[in-house]
Amino acid sequence: MDNRAIGVFDSGLGGLTAVKELHKILPNENIVYLGDTGRVPYGSRSRETIIKYAQQDIDFLIKKDIKMILAACGTVSSTLPREISSKLPVPYVDIVLPAAQEACAMSARGRIGVVGTNATLKSNAFGRAMRGIRSDIHVYGNPCPLLVHLVENGMIEPDNQITTLAVQMYLEPLIKEKIDTLILGCTHYPLLYETFNRILDYKVTLIDSGQCAAKAVRNTLLKNGMLSDRTEPGTTEYNVTDEIETFDKTASIFLGEPVTGAVNRIELL
Repeated sequence: MDNRAIGVFDSGLGGLTAVKELHKILPNENIVYLGDTGRVPYGSRSRETIIKYAQQDIDFLIKKDIKMILAACGTVSSTLPREISSKLPVPYVDIVLPAAQEACAMSARGRIGVVGTNATLKSNAFGRAMRGIRSDIHVYGNPCPLLVHLVENGMIEPDNQITTLAVQMYLEPLIKEKIDTLILGCTHYPLLYETFNRILDYKVTLIDSGQCAAKAVRNTLLKNGMLSDRTEPGTTEYNVTDEIETFDKTASIFLGEPVTGAVNRIELL
């Protein structure tokens, strides 16, 4: 057993959708969350910059004496080289392989769409992962660069006209390909779950990458005998790199519950 905290990071607050799932399935675990809100989004940055930012995020969490790391960021998950993540002193999970496995299991016709940031789609990480699982699939991707901004600004209501138009525009090429499954390849996107469902007429299976990643965290802890033996509910510490004045209000939307843990503004070096 290991009572140290789970470390989770994202470029902004989207990773809180994964924290929400961790709260559900691992309620006795402590969590340290880092949202790099001062530099969100990562998806429009160069590969070199994304890797540098990810390493800074990871270094911060490791200094917190965490027992494992979840990269709850589609951009980092699809960009950080394996030779870096495999050499970390703690187990590392990202959102790509868990979501790819779920999509391959759920797709009836093997026509799978992927939406994410520019960097995520350019990397083709989800496509490579899925082709390694199923040889019969066809993968169709489309970047959605506006959606992180819209979600971070709270424009998540299913009837929000601006967000609906943006999602519809991004989904049109995938609808034409007659996809039967869609990976939400960014942890911000589950906040737009109903918007995606409406536009797809509820006929496409949506894969919540944050939810899949949370299950992978649980499986990793189980496999390595690292679950907490704590009997009381765990705590969550929140760290952000920009202002914290509006954090509680915005974060509670991602979490689906009020923020109860400490909130800190930190600098990354």
